[in-house]
Amino acid sequence: MVNTASAQRHTVLNYPNYDLEPYHFGFILAGNQMLFSVKTVDNMSKINFTPAQTPDFPADSSFVYEVNSIGRPGFTIGVLANLRLGKNTDLRLVPALSFGERALTYNILTWKSGEEKFIEIEKNITSTMVQIPLEFKYRSHRLNNMAAYVVGGATYTLDLASRKKAQESSADIIVKINRNDVMLEAGAGVDFYTNYFKFGVQAKMGYGLTNVLIYEGNIYTDVIDRLNSKFFLLSFTFE
Repeated sequence: MVNTASAQRHTVLNYPNYDLEPYHFGFILAGNQMLFSVKTVDNMSKINFTPAQTPDFPADSSFVYEVNSIGRPGFTIGVLANLRLGKNTDLRLVPALSFGERALTYNILTWKSGEEKFIEIEKNITSTMVQIPLEFKYRSHRLNNMAAYVVGGATYTLDLASRKKAQESSADIIVKINRNDVMLEAGAGVDFYTNYFKFGVQAKMGYGLTNVLIYEGNIYTDVIDRLNSKFFLLSFTFE
């Protein structure tokens, strides 16, 4: 009776030798959120901007009191190549294409003909990023048909939708960012071994190392000391 109950609780391993393969490939589908980390200049609210620096709204003088970043949901698709380095360690290359949008909001105090008024202006920045992450993956020992893991590494990003060279009218200021950036990334996930493939769920975040803002001598750029990219990713992997 005891032996029968033990046999009933036994789990059949799917792909028992999968992690022993020297390399394998797959693809990812993911949702993302792009953001900025904003560091404003010292004494920002004391800087007086002239009408020449604020052509997209009427004011004799303007003062910026707050700058914030807003993230909106996007999506990512990509492929992955996995190289086995050791019993629980892999090296992964995950080229991907990410589509998303983020915005900067400015709370501004304006003076016009002696009248004071607070306004909020939002500048949208659309991105189409080619991302090339090179990361290490450390996996726990397999528990039946699942295993947890952590990842970490660096990613080169190229923003194909960057407006670095965009033309603009004098009445419509566009906040421009540099195309190139390098991000440090870290994340964690769980792999599930099915009858047909290995399915993974992973959460990861990245932080850009470079200041991506292009300074153009207007109210939207001159109040920011540094503008760094942030990236959140919830991905589903099929290997």
